[in-house]
Amino acid sequence: MSQHSSWLNETATATAEGGHVRTEDGGLSTALASPLAPHCTGLSPSQLLAAAFASCLHHAAVEAAGEITDEAHTVQVRAEAKLGRDDDGRYRADVNASISSVGLTRQQLADLVEHADRLWPFSTEDASRHHLTVALTDNGRH
Repeated sequence: MSQHSSWLNETATATAEGGHVRTEDGGLSTALASPLAPHCTGLSPSQLLAAAFASCLHHAAVEAAGEITDEAHTVQVRAEAKLGRDDDGRYRADVNASISSVGLTRQQLADLVEHADRLWPFSTEDASRHHLTVALTDNGRH
């Protein structure tokens, strides 16, 4: 990991085993779908990926919205994720996310989307193993 003077003081740890995933602090604990037992219920990797992208982008969007409006609490992010396989068998992610916020003009929303996309570590400009599309939600609604 590269040295950054601005690393956040928060390190998250999660463990997946025996059909469950949980965070070390207990904030998340849920069953996982299993490729070995298709009849089992639980979250799939695509669902977890969508939730993670929505969470990260929401964090960045709320931060960005604070510079645009005092209504940052109204920011909503929706993320859809799907996984595919390359010819070499490696997984590739395709994520589409949209941002909305009540009371913002279309230009303010566009500024919010652009700013939030630049803030988080998986921006649309970094396409190494994923494809990400971030857009504003039409009329501020999903």
